[in-house]
Amino acid sequence: MLDEIRDLLVLQDRDKRLQTIQKDLDKLPQEETRAKTKLSGDQAAVDKATEALRACELEVKKVELDAETRRTTIKRLKLQQFETRKNDEYQALGHEVIRYEKDLDGLETRELELMEETDGLRTALAEANAALAKTRGLVDADLASIAERKANLLAARDEVKAERDRLAAAGPANVMPLYERLLKTKGGVAIAPMHEGRCGGCHMKLIAGTVIKVQAAKEIAQCEDCGRILYAD
Repeated sequence: MLDEIRDLLVLQDRDKRLQTIQKDLDKLPQEETRAKTKLSGDQAAVDKATEALRACELEVKKVELDAETRRTTIKRLKLQQFETRKNDEYQALGHEVIRYEKDLDGLETRELELMEETDGLRTALAEANAALAKTRGLVDADLASIAERKANLLAARDEVKAERDRLAAAGPANVMPLYERLLKTKGGVAIAPMHEGRCGGCHMKLIAGTVIKVQAAKEIAQCEDCGRILYAD
C-alpha cells in the first residue's frame, strides 16, 4: 500500500469520527425538545385543575354573597313585621320571609355542595402538581444527561479536530486537494477498497487497467465511475 494511501486512510478515519460526533450533536436539540415535551401533558393537567378550582371558588363566593343578601332581606322583613300594625301587611311580610328563607336554605345547601366540590378540586390540583413535579425531576435528569453528553461530544470533537488538522497538514500535498474534494462530494468517503475488481465506494466493476494499477500500488488510482481513490482490499 502506498504511504500516501495509508496516511489518507488514517485521516479519513478521523473525518468519519468527526462526522459521527457531529451527527450525535445534531440530534441533541431534538432530544431536548422531546424531553421538555414530556412536561406539556402534566402542565396542561395542572392548568386545567387550577382553572376548575378557581371557577368553583368564584361560584362559592357568588353563592355566599347571594345568601348574605337573603339573610339581610329576611332581617329587614322581620323588622317590618315587628313594626307593622296591619294584619294583612303582617301576613304578606310573613309570606315574603318564608320565600326568602326557602331561597336561603337552597343557597346554603348549594354552598355546602360547592365547598365539598372545592375540596375535591384542591385534592386533584395537589395530585396534578405532584405528577408535574415528578415529571419535571425526570426531565431535569434527562436534560442534565443531554448537557453532559454534549460537553463530552464537544470535547471529543475538539480533540479529533486538532488531530485531523495535524494529519491534514502533514498529508501528501499532491493528493490532499483531491482527497478534500472527494470527502465533500462522496458522502465522507474519499478512499475506498477494491474488492473482487469492484470499487468499495460505488460498487461498480472496474476496468482491467484500473485493477492492475491498484494492485501494483505504485501510484494513486481512482475509480473511473465515482472518482474515489482506491486501494487493494
